[in-house]
Amino acid sequence: MMMDRAWKLTGFIATAVIVLSFPLSLLLNRHTGEPKQDAAVFTGGHACIECHRKEFRLWKGSDHDKAMSVATDSSVLGNFNNAEFTYNGITSKFYKKGGKFFVFTEGVGGKMTEFEVTHTFGVHPLQQYLIPFEKGKYQCLPVAWNTSEKKWFQMAGMVYKPDDLKPDNWLFWTNQAQNWNSMCAECHSTNLQKNFDLSTKSYNTTWSDINVNCEACHGPGSSHIEWARLPEMARPQDNNTGLVVKTSRIPSRMYVESCAPCHARRSSLGPYDFEHPEFLGNAIPQLPVESYYYIDGQFRDEDYEYGSFTQSKMYMKDVRCGDCHDPHSLKRKFEGNALCTQCHKAEEYDTYNHHFHKAKGETGTSFVNKEGRKLGPGAGNLCRDCHMPGRYYMGIDRRYDHSLRIPRPDLSIKLGTPNACTRCHDDKTDQWAVQNVNKWYGEKRKPHYGSILADAAAGKTGADSGLLRIINSNLYPEIIRATAIVYLSAYPGVKAQSAVRKACGDPDPLLRYTAVENFLAADSTELFRILSPLLNDPVKAVRMQAANRLSTYKKETFNEIQYRLFLKALEEYRKSQEYVADFPTGRYNLGNYYAKLRDMSKAEENYREAIRIDDLFYPAKANLALIYYQQGKTDSVVKLCRNMIASNPDLTDGYYYLALLYGEQKNYPQAIALLETASVKVRTNTRVLYNLGLLYQMTGQNEKCVATLIKGLSTDPCNFDLLYALYAFYMNRNEKVKAAPYIEKLKTCFPGEKQVVNLYNEFNRR
Repeated sequence: MMMDRAWKLTGFIATAVIVLSFPLSLLLNRHTGEPKQDAAVFTGGHACIECHRKEFRLWKGSDHDKAMSVATDSSVLGNFNNAEFTYNGITSKFYKKGGKFFVFTEGVGGKMTEFEVTHTFGVHPLQQYLIPFEKGKYQCLPVAWNTSEKKWFQMAGMVYKPDDLKPDNWLFWTNQAQNWNSMCAECHSTNLQKNFDLSTKSYNTTWSDINVNCEACHGPGSSHIEWARLPEMARPQDNNTGLVVKTSRIPSRMYVESCAPCHARRSSLGPYDFEHPEFLGNAIPQLPVESYYYIDGQFRDEDYEYGSFTQSKMYMKDVRCGDCHDPHSLKRKFEGNALCTQCHKAEEYDTYNHHFHKAKGETGTSFVNKEGRKLGPGAGNLCRDCHMPGRYYMGIDRRYDHSLRIPRPDLSIKLGTPNACTRCHDDKTDQWAVQNVNKWYGEKRKPHYGSILADAAAGKTGADSGLLRIINSNLYPEIIRATAIVYLSAYPGVKAQSAVRKACGDPDPLLRYTAVENFLAADSTELFRILSPLLNDPVKAVRMQAANRLSTYKKETFNEIQYRLFLKALEEYRKSQEYVADFPTGRYNLGNYYAKLRDMSKAEENYREAIRIDDLFYPAKANLALIYYQQGKTDSVVKLCRNMIASNPDLTDGYYYLALLYGEQKNYPQAIALLETASVKVRTNTRVLYNLGLLYQMTGQNEKCVATLIKGLSTDPCNFDLLYALYAFYMNRNEKVKAAPYIEKLKTCFPGEKQVVNLYNEFNRR
């Protein structure tokens, strides 16, 4: 009774897939022209120069051109002239020998070691350096070169906590989190093939161009070159000039998605497929949820623009990357506010009466804020400063929030989110900012979806109504509607199920994917009925997740066609996770995959490998503990749970699972003690309170039982188990009056649910 035998083996960042019954491929296919008998191959960017000299000149010297290089005297910007840099008691030395570049620094196990630098990585505002290791691995040196101030700095020390920089932590530079092959490579080179071998845990990573060259965006160019060599009258007119990827005269969404594979925080599904370049055919974008973003969608962690820009009104009005940035030089097309006044009237918006800040050259007050930025006339009057406030990443790289939002200090007070006003004026309060905004623009403000998402994240009663409005309205950006689906999964009920069921058939693949991942059906039959058609979805991510969700169903459940599609999509899912199996999450998802297929040996192998990569990755430990429990290896369960408690004392899983084990063994005092500890953690699981309440009841501590279950309802008012436990508690004591509010709440939260209807009828009969 105490052990949760329905322990869900859900993917930590599992990919999702849907299959639709209507021809979405007609809407999504970017590949134009008749099918080629011979697939195009990569020729290298040098083959494009002869005909595209203008584009080459723009590209030459750009961040794409300098994305990665072999370490030479011309490419290396850092000081390797016997320079030294000391950080946290470690002195790194930079020097040259025999024309090669070397660094002497802290290495594996904390041992001071000499390393050869073979490649440069990036150019502005910092340049990193790559070190070759065994098995084809390249690691990113944590000490980087500040190209603006021309000095060495400890980038990792500016990003991570001191404990994260210890040699046994997966974030330490010689470990997997700083591995070039998996973390960086596919966006800094052209035709990058990671080639990770699971059996040997080695890499054979290759590319056709070391940097981001022509074919990185346009696809393999051999067919285009063949087209160009034909006499003009002999050239086909309907095959996109032989290019695999169409980049001109395309819808704005398609244009933005051509940049997304590198300019989005995402989970890759495999090597980039230029023949099928739909974004969700190649990757799953990170939704704007905490802790990657603030609850109102402002960027928090690195997002690489896409996740922010797709929230914006600009995106919804068909503005595209190339409207502001030259696609070859990457430079902004205009400087200052001229970039924005391409569309927004200068006489209305580029004026003091709009921004209320002095222009450069005017008399005004200057100050230095806590970031060390000197601000004054000419700063606050730039559109970017208010509508695209910046944050520093990688220590010194200032990037701008591409969600292009109106500053809302009122939301800062309500939700604890930042605002552009006090990001610059960081000596002022949010209330000060609100007073000025009210004085300038009036007190009326439009409702913001951030308030709804915040209520949902806090588990507030009624927040599901707001989520439903977001999901069912195309006035909200698709990425926000998808985010609302994630939060809605915590609100079971007929309306929620209906909304997510409908989203499984939405024309937008991100909504379909998210709906498939989060659909909570009334029963297994309905889940199969809704998801099985999506095994033939035109978008890879959708059909993969449909197969993943259906992987526990027996073969007899499918008809012949369904089963063939299921096996194909499930194989795509497996391969996608094998592609990222050098990450703990990839191994974790493979563990879940094999556990669902009842192959516990392979499940255990992958969970153990996830832990080997990152010893702090507790979800793998939790699911491995379950496998050990099912095999009767109680000593191993205890050891793992104790390890989880020691390494993650603020997380409840270790306490919870160990308490369940003790509960099964009827060791109630220890089980209660563990759950009591877990119950006071900041984000305690309602299952902790539920099981603690039951243990109190079993040991005759009835007042504590009721108080604990009610505490759970305070954060999760429609939790079925908590409501039923309180209802059953009072009914078993023949206290029908006290049971009545809980059966009524069950009826309200789960209208039409058969089990609730039966309970309600039984209650009335008694």
